[in-house]
Amino acid sequence: MLMVLTGLFVMALLAPLLVRWFGRSAFYLLALAPAAGFVWLLFQLPAVLAAEQTAGLGQPNAPPQEGGSWIPSLGVELVFRLDALSAALCLLILGVGALVLAYCARYFKSEDASIGPFAAQLTAFAGAMFGLVTSDDLIVLFVFWELTTILSYLLIGYSRSRMFARRSALQALLVTTAGGLAMLVGLVALGVTAGTYSLTAILAMAPELVAQGGAVNAAIVLILIGAVSKSALVPLHFWLPGAMAAPTPVSAYLHAAAMVKAGVYLVARLAPGFAEAEVWRFTVITLGLLTLVVGGWRALRQSDIKLILAYGTVSQLGLLVTVVGLGTANAALAGLALMLSHGFFKSALFLIVGIIDHGTGTRDLNKLSGLWRRHKVLFAAALISAASMAGIPPVFGFVAKEAVLASTLELPGALAGWVTAGVVVGSILTFAYAARFVWGAFATKPGVAPTASAPLGWEFAAAPVLLSALTVVFGPFPGPLDAVITPYAKTLPGADHLEYLALWHGFNLPLALTGVTIAVGLLLFLGRERVSAAQDKLFPVFDAERGYRHTMAGIDWLAVRLTGLIQRGQLSYYLMVILITALTVPTIAAVVMSTPWPTWEQIVWADSPVQAIIGVAMIVGAIGALRAGRRFQAILMVSITGYGMAAIFALQGAPDLALTQVLVETIVLVAFVLALRVLPSSLPSSTGRKRRLVRAIVAIGFGVAMAAIAAISMSSRTAEPVSLNFPQLAYEGGHGKNIVNVTLVDIRAWDTFGEITVLAAAATGVASLIFVVGRGDRLRRTTRDSSAQIAAGSLDRGVAGGASQRVAKVFTEVAKGAPQNNWLVAGRTLAPERRSIIIEVVTRLLFHTFVLLSIYLLLAGHNTPGGGFAGGLLAGMALTLRYLAGGRVELFESIRLGPGTLLGSGLAIAALSGLAPLFFGGQVFQTAVVEFWFLGWHKFVTSTIFDIGVYLVVVGLVLDVLTSLGAELDRRWDAAPRAVRELNKEAMG
Repeated sequence: MLMVLTGLFVMALLAPLLVRWFGRSAFYLLALAPAAGFVWLLFQLPAVLAAEQTAGLGQPNAPPQEGGSWIPSLGVELVFRLDALSAALCLLILGVGALVLAYCARYFKSEDASIGPFAAQLTAFAGAMFGLVTSDDLIVLFVFWELTTILSYLLIGYSRSRMFARRSALQALLVTTAGGLAMLVGLVALGVTAGTYSLTAILAMAPELVAQGGAVNAAIVLILIGAVSKSALVPLHFWLPGAMAAPTPVSAYLHAAAMVKAGVYLVARLAPGFAEAEVWRFTVITLGLLTLVVGGWRALRQSDIKLILAYGTVSQLGLLVTVVGLGTANAALAGLALMLSHGFFKSALFLIVGIIDHGTGTRDLNKLSGLWRRHKVLFAAALISAASMAGIPPVFGFVAKEAVLASTLELPGALAGWVTAGVVVGSILTFAYAARFVWGAFATKPGVAPTASAPLGWEFAAAPVLLSALTVVFGPFPGPLDAVITPYAKTLPGADHLEYLALWHGFNLPLALTGVTIAVGLLLFLGRERVSAAQDKLFPVFDAERGYRHTMAGIDWLAVRLTGLIQRGQLSYYLMVILITALTVPTIAAVVMSTPWPTWEQIVWADSPVQAIIGVAMIVGAIGALRAGRRFQAILMVSITGYGMAAIFALQGAPDLALTQVLVETIVLVAFVLALRVLPSSLPSSTGRKRRLVRAIVAIGFGVAMAAIAAISMSSRTAEPVSLNFPQLAYEGGHGKNIVNVTLVDIRAWDTFGEITVLAAAATGVASLIFVVGRGDRLRRTTRDSSAQIAAGSLDRGVAGGASQRVAKVFTEVAKGAPQNNWLVAGRTLAPERRSIIIEVVTRLLFHTFVLLSIYLLLAGHNTPGGGFAGGLLAGMALTLRYLAGGRVELFESIRLGPGTLLGSGLAIAALSGLAPLFFGGQVFQTAVVEFWFLGWHKFVTSTIFDIGVYLVVVGLVLDVLTSLGAELDRRWDAAPRAVRELNKEAMG
């Protein structure tokens, strides 16, 4: 299972590259991944069925299982398990997935630039669904659940230039994410109550959990909310028709075979244990039957053949959830049979719609006419699949529908009548909209000219024809599918009287009800004009989508009012709110909890006189920042506090922290100075006396409160600090002598990974504020001639005209290979008043030294002061020197990769280094030691690879600051007219 899961995600990573090489034909290569997984699944089925059969005989249940512990402290395990239910879903996920990917090879055009990301997302979605249905841990299941949500959002919004596609994608994301969050609370509550997150263990103890009621019932309701949102049940059904803005392959895969089945799968997975819970049957049956009827009714009024299928899918999902949630063996058998049947016929019909839309340019049934003559094979496939959807013999849909009716009729008392009646009404509507689809797509309509259509190639039609053929084959011969799903059905009550799938069970009540369904459904179709007129008169009392729009409008209104109230555009106000909140909340908590305060004897004011002197200097710097009249002076005063903290670290025996603090403070100082260029040099005049008093109280109170909280926390400690074991853990477990670095890249690697992710997000935020439409990577170095043009254009605005010609000549000679020094050549492109010979000389002396030293800190940081963070900061300082010496042109000349590339590469390397141990039987971010001989024996610790990712992220962050606050502001300054620049100079002093 891990092999299949990894293969799907690896192919997703390679998809953009394959599309770039092979164009749309790359989809054939991508289809090999789920196809290979499908073949693997077929070979695994005997072992799966054998394990389930032995479980039925009272023997231990041991289906194939892989994985191990992931987060032991939380009880989360990365375990994947393949039983009969998972195998049935995987047949659709892998089999239909392979066919849909192959179909994409002829659906899209090679010149479409978006198919590379689309191919990656669709392949990754197959991997996410496979992980979801095979996960045996509730938390891991939720991770894959949300991954399908994110990928579906991206796939639905494929046509980014269309407002409707973007809006539909966002709607699907909001609805399914909200349901997913509710489900997460339910999963956590269920796991905490059970004492484990293992699905197998929870289902084994389900009777005891159900008997507890209360919290378990609440958890079940919350989990069902997640299933309802994902499988588009009333009242959250409206997102699925809107999702038809997605390309047809997405509709065929996500909204017929895979994603919407996730909710059905979750209900089926929990039904053996929780179907007897008080809230289960009422919730499942009520919402399921209501969705069945509402979806079918809405399908009858659609003129877009894709929307007919969309509302039909909503209707069928309601039926599926109802049946698999009944909690009986025969209902489980019928439900899984119907789920497989639905995957076959609905995927085929969506793919057929894509072919029609592709060939005719329309999906309007009022404009389509006579296609059955032009595309007889496609018409036959559509007729077979529609017949399966309507439950007409002898196709597999009829077999499944018969099993459904038989299972509802065996329910106790009046429940059998109500449920059976709901299924029959829904089936009548299903027959009517199935006939409407075939007629609307293929029939010759009076008064409508035959629709012109492009020729149909066999590669395009292969997928829907094959799916339709499966529907025909499994109708008379359902035995293979019956063998797959019967073991799951035996896990529910009533297994002693379990029926079997067959085309003919004799003359019985289900067959009579099928006859009634076909007769009444045919009448509905023949009287479609009267039905449409009646539907137009019956305006819905409650429209779920309209309710969603009103809800979102209300949220927008509240957000605007709240934002207008608290977002005043004044930084000091925001800071005041933050400080007051941080002051009052901990203070109230400390008072309410009656926390013991430290005594005066316990307080140590300073460890040494030097430390006291540094503390006084920091206080003076803070006061100086308050008294400063210019921004630059204030920043320098603030920097005193930062460098003072570095000195304290050094005095306390923490050279690694001191080094990092010095580098951070220097980079922050440079960033502030760069930003000051667009601000007035003088600080605004003092505010009123009352405001100054309030600010002083808040500032002093915050400082005193933080010091008090730290003292209280230290004096209240009763347990031994975990950090006392860090030296031993670092040396024996992390194989390093630098405790700080080993902690960052090994002991607390998860924290560090989260921090570098935040760094990348912060860098993206800075870049988005400056560049607005792009990160600025396009400003990368292209040719020497282009750099000459940039520099010459800059000089034209401030220097005599001959200077620009000299600059262009310099770069032209360098480009032609003239024998002259071309390092730091861009310094000569600066205007004389902006050029510093001292900085140029210092840069020549220190740039390469800084770069080499940064690499040394990176590689040696495991045992000596340094590490990826410190090394990245030092490399960033080297680039800063280069920029200060030569300006933006020199910065572009000195780098080969943009900041976005560095940030992304660093995150990818860090993530892959964390996942790599899983392939060798280890845990995420587990460290290994490799010994090698090179002039003696040496050790290489694999956490160094993670540190390299940290190094690249930090360098990318610094480069982002330089390109945004430095180079981009330079460009705008140079592009501004002289008069505007003079006015800005006067404004900034």
